[in-house]
Amino acid sequence: MAVVRTLELRFSSAAGTTVTLRVPDPKPDLTAEQVETAMNGIIARDVFSSSGGALTGIAGARIVQRETTDLELLG
Repeated sequence: MAVVRTLELRFSSAAGTTVTLRVPDPKPDLTAEQVETAMNGIIARDVFSSSGGALTGIAGARIVQRETTDLELLG
């Protein structure tokens, strides 16, 4: 069984759409404060652009955990 964790950073764009940046394998002790600080830095420095234009605000953040179990086949 494999468990994969991904940090999803969700931003608002100038066009009013939501842009999601995914970061694989985030630190296990990552705090909401650290994530918010990083997201504000990304917005302030205009690091990324999107088809919806510049990133203008924070829409949310979450850690997604996916568990995969391989099945043993008889054939």
